[in-house]
Amino acid sequence: GVNPMGCRVASFKAPSQKELRHDFLWRIHQETPEKGYIGLFNRSHYEDVLSPRVHGVISNKAATQRFDHIIEFERLLLKQNDTTILKFFLHISQDEQRKRLEARIRDPEKRWKFSPNDVVERKLWDKYMNAYEDAISATSTDCAPWYIVPANYKWYRNLLVAETFVDALNSMKLKYPPVPAGIDFDTLKIE
Repeated sequence: GVNPMGCRVASFKAPSQKELRHDFLWRIHQETPEKGYIGLFNRSHYEDVLSPRVHGVISNKAATQRFDHIIEFERLLLKQNDTTILKFFLHISQDEQRKRLEARIRDPEKRWKFSPNDVVERKLWDKYMNAYEDAISATSTDCAPWYIVPANYKWYRNLLVAETFVDALNSMKLKYPPVPAGIDFDTLKIE
């Protein structure tokens, strides 16, 4: 849902059967924020050009077509809604990923995060890195660049992402809406 600050977080898992009956951007478009709001996507349409490609569900040609659709989708958001798009690739090393998975196994309070599929997918590291590189290269544009953030250290990752958000917000030169006309706020008293 939307919190009082006007920010909505949409988290995308594997597509449902209903979502699979539509084009891959259908579910994403439904979650884009309305004008004046902030939307955060956790794993989104970019995932739909990674895992399916690594697993051979879509061809390289289909992935390239999806890259083109992503670029057009982002242009639509920019032109239709004046949307600012910030894309972050939070890159952790293979060694750091291993340490985090091991921590999930050892610490009973982190076991809820563990999925046996994580171990299976880890074996495809090189394929995923190639797919990420292709997706980032193909979909990084002047109006929607990718920010590659070193994420082995969470504090540093958070700092870089926060600084990028603050810079983007400052560049928008945001202002409060105009106050209601005809009210003298200096003498107004609430009883």
